[in-house]
Amino acid sequence: MSSENYGKISILLIEDNEGDIRLAKEALSESKIENELKVIKSGEKALEYLFENQNGTDFKRPDLILLDLNLPKVHGSVILQKIKSDPELKTIPVVVLTTSEDKSDVIKSYSSHANSFITKPLNWQDFIDMIKSLESFWFSIVKLPAKNVK
Repeated sequence: MSSENYGKISILLIEDNEGDIRLAKEALSESKIENELKVIKSGEKALEYLFENQNGTDFKRPDLILLDLNLPKVHGSVILQKIKSDPELKTIPVVVLTTSEDKSDVIKSYSSHANSFITKPLNWQDFIDMIKSLESFWFSIVKLPAKNVK
């Protein structure tokens, strides 16, 4: 799949760490695939955006969600469970992107239908390389459902 036949790729990053947000923006800005990144910095705001604003003018259904687990207000695992339980959103791939290496977080994430679980690299170049690899995988190799699939 390429951006030519899919249009501009919409990525939702649910992350509260400013450094990780900056690195993700930097990596995605260098992409060969045209993308639009929306950042939400708390679990509460993410739920509001995804569930209360679906019919609003500012809502854009993401093609991919990058989800941190350790978020203020509402934990990322709760967001993941709600996304994957919703008929409108469950087909959106969700990549858990977190500092956790806890096996229980891995098991809980996959049990809640995360599409992948990645521990954030500590080195900035490794982080940028990881974001580029994610983008390449999800938007060049994987076939995603059409945006209007429920």
